[in-house]
Amino acid sequence: MPLIESTLAALALWAVIGYLLGSIPFGMVLARAMNLGNLREIGSGNIGATNVLRTGNKTAAALTLLLDAGKGAAALLLARFVTGHEDAAQLAGLAAMLGHCYPIWLGFKGGKGVATFLGLLFALHWPVGIGACIAWLVGAGLSRISSMGAIVAAAASTFLMMGLGAPNALILGVILTLLVFWRHRANMRRIKAGTEPKIGETST
Repeated sequence: MPLIESTLAALALWAVIGYLLGSIPFGMVLARAMNLGNLREIGSGNIGATNVLRTGNKTAAALTLLLDAGKGAAALLLARFVTGHEDAAQLAGLAAMLGHCYPIWLGFKGGKGVATFLGLLFALHWPVGIGACIAWLVGAGLSRISSMGAIVAAAASTFLMMGLGAPNALILGVILTLLVFWRHRANMRRIKAGTEPKIGETST
């Protein structure tokens, strides 16, 4: 029983650490630091890199993309390095994704989680991460719609895990995919209606 309790306590600790890392709103921090305005009042109001790009500052958007991806990867890799257990690592990664999507500092109204999702995939199994990025580029490139790229990448990730030798991450991958779909439900409705903005256009 003490061993079980210790294990559960360790998992809970890494879940909290992962959530706190994931909940850092780098997009908003960078926008304010670079005098780009309040992201909540720009474009879609989202805190992610796509909306930061709508400020016209490509450097800020690129930094947001890298930092949002990095925080997901950092949570997973740090837990993996410290504990040596994949369960703790994957739980920390999932918590980081939830932290980005539902940050306590912003009233649980965060981003769509695409960059964090891709960062997690790289940390889980880098070939899957590369494959998902290629899927995003294909989806976004053909449609000229950023959210389409995210949906295609999320859908492809589960198959990539099965095909590229990461079956131990399959359950986490399915959960992350469903979360990306859920966060993009409004985008999917607009894509179906033909009203989703193209890359570079202003979102509503």
